[in-house]
Amino acid sequence: MKNKKSIMNIGILILITGCVLYFSLKDDFSNIIHEIFTLNPIWFLLAILFVIFYWLFKTIEVYHVICNFKQDYTFKQTLRLMLSTQFFNAITPFASGGQPFQIYMLNKSGVKITDSANIIIQNFIVYQIPLVFLGMVAIIANHFGHFFKEVGLLKYLVTIGFIINTAIIISLFVIAFAKKTNKKIMHLIIKFLSKLHIVKDSGQKEKDFEEYINKFHYGAKQLFQNRKQFICSILYNLIALICLYLIPIILLYAMGDYHSMNAFEVLITSAYVMLIGSFVPIPGGTGGLEYGFIAFFSNFVIGSKLNAIMLLWRAITYYLGLIVGAIAFNIKEKVK
Repeated sequence: MKNKKSIMNIGILILITGCVLYFSLKDDFSNIIHEIFTLNPIWFLLAILFVIFYWLFKTIEVYHVICNFKQDYTFKQTLRLMLSTQFFNAITPFASGGQPFQIYMLNKSGVKITDSANIIIQNFIVYQIPLVFLGMVAIIANHFGHFFKEVGLLKYLVTIGFIINTAIIISLFVIAFAKKTNKKIMHLIIKFLSKLHIVKDSGQKEKDFEEYINKFHYGAKQLFQNRKQFICSILYNLIALICLYLIPIILLYAMGDYHSMNAFEVLITSAYVMLIGSFVPIPGGTGGLEYGFIAFFSNFVIGSKLNAIMLLWRAITYYLGLIVGAIAFNIKEKVK
C-alpha cells in the first residue's frame, strides 16, 4: 500500500510538473529558453551553493540535537539522513513523509523510538520559530511598504498561513509547559468525538494522546533547558531559510539584472511565497508555489525573465533536493 501511494504521489507530481512547464513556456518559449541558456554560470553555481548551504545549516542543527541522545552518531550520517529526508518530503503532500522516515532511520541506527520522536519534536520547534519570524517581518514590511499591489486574494491566504503557523508555535509552547491542561483539553475533545461516533475506542485514544503529550513535554523540556543549544538551533535554521529565500536574487544577477529587486525585497517576497505553499496538498506544493512565485515576483520582474527565474528556482530548490535525496537514500541502502 505504501509503495502504491508513493507511486501515485510521484505520478501526480509528474503530471502537475508537466502542466506547470506547459503553461510557463507556451506563450514565450523561445525567449524563456534564451534567458535560461544565456545566464551567467558563476551566479547560477552560487545559487546552487546557497541551496547546499541550506542543507548544511539544517544538518548542523539536527546533528547537535541527535548527539544529545546518541553521542556516536556522526555528521556524515546526519547529512545523509537530511538529504534523504528531502526526497521523502518532496514526494508526499504537505511534506508529511520526512518526519516518519527520520524516526524510522534513527531507530535503525540505534536511537530509541522515544528519543527519535523527541529529536523530531525539538527540530520542529526550532524550525517553526524562524519560519514564523521571517513571515512576521514580511507581513509587517509589506503593511508599511505596500510591495504587493496586484496579488488580490493571495495576500489574505498568506495572512491565514502566517496565523496558522503562529498558532502552531503557540500550541507547541502550551503543550510544552501546560501538560495537565493539555490532558484535560484532550479528554474533552475525545469525549466529544466519541459522542459523535467519530472515535470508537475513547479509552485507548486517551492513552495514545497522553503518551504523545508526555513525549512532547519531555522533549520540549529538554530543549528549553539547554538555552545555548536552543538559541543556536534557531539561528542555524534562520540562516538556512535566509539562504533559501535569497536564491531568486542570485538568479536575477545570473541574468544580468542587478536593479529590479534588492535583497530585502527578495526575502519578503520569498517568505510570502513559502507561506502560500502550506496551502497546497500536492507533493512539493507543486502548482501552488509556482503560481505564488509568479504572482508575487511579478510586482518587480516581468516577461520571459520572470518565468525563467521561476523555473530555475523550482529546479534548484525542489527538484535538485528530490534527486540528491533519492541518491543519498539509495547509497545508504547499498552501504547497509
